[in-house]
Amino acid sequence: MIVAFLEVGLSMVWLLCDAASRVRVATWLVASPSSVWGEHKLWTLATSPLLETSFLSLLLQGLVLLTLMPTLERFWGTPRFLRFAVATSLAATVAGTLFGVLIDQDFPISGLDPLVYASIVAFGTIYKTKPVQFFAVLPMTGRQLMYGFLGFGALFVVLQGLWVQGVAFAAAIAMAALLLSHRFSPSILWKRWRLKRLRSHLKVVRDEPGKWLN
Repeated sequence: MIVAFLEVGLSMVWLLCDAASRVRVATWLVASPSSVWGEHKLWTLATSPLLETSFLSLLLQGLVLLTLMPTLERFWGTPRFLRFAVATSLAATVAGTLFGVLIDQDFPISGLDPLVYASIVAFGTIYKTKPVQFFAVLPMTGRQLMYGFLGFGALFVVLQGLWVQGVAFAAAIAMAALLLSHRFSPSILWKRWRLKRLRSHLKVVRDEPGKWLN
């Protein structure tokens, strides 16, 4: 609900503005290769996911936010879910804008589409055998839902040549896979480092002859 409130609120304000106001708002809030790496508006990497410029996309993202993502939030807890949302969204905007600089294509990246794809990958990984009803009509498993959305996303990118947006989607999905990994997850690596650091402070000292005390 926090993510939905922020995106829907900001996006509706933008959609209700006139054309001149939209341009001013987009200039300061939407991430693009030129604005981020040319004009150094680095804050747009964080604000751009909260602004969706298409009303139809906003409806679809809101539907996923209210139907699919609460399951992940209940599984992880709100703090971890919010960290997941921030990490995948930032990965998408950073990778997409850098790729735009590389191919010299100034394509803006906005909205929560990367988070949607990352969440579907997380859902399909955690609940791979869970039965779901796609739009309350088509029965499938969580893994089948994931493959279906990934296939749709790939066709969406390839048929329209939206390579910058495709790289943003891929970066969000890769970050989701990294966060779900039991071997390379940043939180698990951080806990292992802290445990190793705590163990390095332990010493074995002589207490009594023939006895040892940690």
